Amino acid sequence: MNFPLYIAKRYLRAKSSNNAINIITIIALVGVILGAASLFVVLSGFAGLKDFTLQFSTIIDPDLKAETAKGKSFFLSEEETRQLDLIEDVTVYSKVLEERVFIMSDDKSYPSAYIKGVDNNFKKVNTVDSILDQGSWFQDKTNQIVVGSGISFNLSFGVLDYNKAISIYVPKPGKGQITSAEKAFNTVNAVNVGVFSINEKLNDTYVFSPLSLAQRLLNYKPNQISAIEFKLRSGADQELVRARIKQVLGNKVVLKNRVQLNDALYKMLNTENLAVYLIFTLVLIIALFNIIGSIIMMILDKRKSLNTLFNIGVNVNDIRKIFFLQGSLMSIIGGLFGIVIGLTLTLNQLYGPLALKVFITPTLPYPVRIKIINVFIVFFTIAILGILASKIASSRITKSLVQNY
Repeated sequence: MNFPLYIAKRYLRAKSSNNAINIITIIALVGVILGAASLFVVLSGFAGLKDFTLQFSTIIDPDLKAETAKGKSFFLSEEETRQLDLIEDVTVYSKVLEERVFIMSDDKSYPSAYIKGVDNNFKKVNTVDSILDQGSWFQDKTNQIVVGSGISFNLSFGVLDYNKAISIYVPKPGKGQITSAEKAFNTVNAVNVGVFSINEKLNDTYVFSPLSLAQRLLNYKPNQISAIEFKLRSGADQELVRARIKQVLGNKVVLKNRVQLNDALYKMLNTENLAVYLIFTLVLIIALFNIIGSIIMMILDKRKSLNTLFNIGVNVNDIRKIFFLQGSLMSIIGGLFGIVIGLTLTLNQLYGPLALKVFITPTLPYPVRIKIINVFIVFFTIAILGILASKIASSRITKSLVQNY
């Protein structure tokens, strides 16, 4: 057996004759265990909170979206449609037209809405039934619309409210003097048949309508759209599908996946995750100072034994290695215990009884998610910091320290 490792394990198990050193060692070990458990719980909680946040932001985002690369729209030819239909890994796709509009209902106006005209396939690309709070989805080739709950509230109309006239306006393109509202705006009158609720931003922004209504409002041709949303087959190679779509549509579109469609949100969440990790790593560094103190106290307590080892031929490097291994083992064992405790707490939050869970609201448990990568992050963070702390402490051993006792 490796001699330094053998002695290190004996020192780790054995009690010191000095009770204060025993207490310091226990405090150091408990600090490592609690630090590892806390870091794992926080990372799992943040992973759950990230998923919880994204499920409301990406619920109507497709697997892939082809957006116009220049201007506000592009033309989709019959040949391009036929070629898109031949892509096997594309389950279904929906043609989309988006534009900013002005909405009026009786004496109230709403200037910051966006109309999103979609075809019948949109219901297959996205789970629209899950976002509807009231009413139903519109019928194709009608003047029916589905609005966000924020727009419905601000304009004070509900579902199938025929007493409320809803008019949607969009400025006409062109130059010259405006002499009347009729000449300045294209207008359609619509009937609201449903109210959706996703998140505050989308609820206050979007109006869904049949694609034909949006094209008529904007004076667009039947094959003129602003985007195509794709739903891919489960297990499909997204990069391969992206290349095939790009081959069909060329440079007139830019293809984005869910992450790219919510680029700012993902960057914000990832930055917050990194900040939380660094803060708790700093806490761990402070906790691991106890390891350094514990090892130094152990060195001083074992000077007589170290002198004996030196006299029988053990060199200073091997003596240093004894305490380096002792501190490293203490950190690694403490980290493993901490991960087990953190994993237990996280599993309880997921599957345990309600009485033992932590709640955000009276009915909503705090979301958590167990990720294997977080186990490795916590373990390697503890191991690396513990090894550095042990190296610092063991370097205090000199020849004069073990020789002159």
